[in-house]
Amino acid sequence: MFCADRARRYFECPRCALVMADPASHLSAAEERAIYDLHRNDPADARYRGFLARLADPLRAKLAPGMRGLDFGCGPGPVLALMLREAGMAMAAYDPFYAPDATLLETQYDFVTCTEVVEHFRDPLAGWTQLAALVRSGGWLGVMTQLAPERPENFLRWRYRDDRTHVSFHRLATLEWLAARFGFALEQVERQAFLLRRQG
Repeated sequence: MFCADRARRYFECPRCALVMADPASHLSAAEERAIYDLHRNDPADARYRGFLARLADPLRAKLAPGMRGLDFGCGPGPVLALMLREAGMAMAAYDPFYAPDATLLETQYDFVTCTEVVEHFRDPLAGWTQLAALVRSGGWLGVMTQLAPERPENFLRWRYRDDRTHVSFHRLATLEWLAARFGFALEQVERQAFLLRRQG
């Protein structure tokens, strides 16, 4: 065990350094959805757009207008998909709760965005396997998530952990391991924004 608080125990993967909340403490789907329903992702909110631009701007620099993208885990307000559509991209948006069109997961894209999503993966390897399969050869995967502190005492003071829907906590070593496993080159473009390019 890596550490524990009053609500949950946390375990550290010896291979990839991912920190995982005990599955016994996971919320039900209904409880998880109720928390997401409280999110207010307003496309007119300049601060929220600025937050998403940390990933969108460096990603856009790698793309050409007309490229096909998928915003994976778009939530109740697919603002990032809108921003990239405004930049000339052909965008689709998928979310298991709010836009559950599974046919969107049956093809590959020039790029896939995944902002504040991977920390919700209850089965991280399955989630990342699904993400990797959506990106064509030479395509891009853009991910935003906060990196977990290395030391247990710092982890327990980390506010990101307090969100009970967050169950998988990544470190840079985790992302490097995943990139190697799935054949991506990893680039950190901001403190919590990462671009992975599919090789081959």
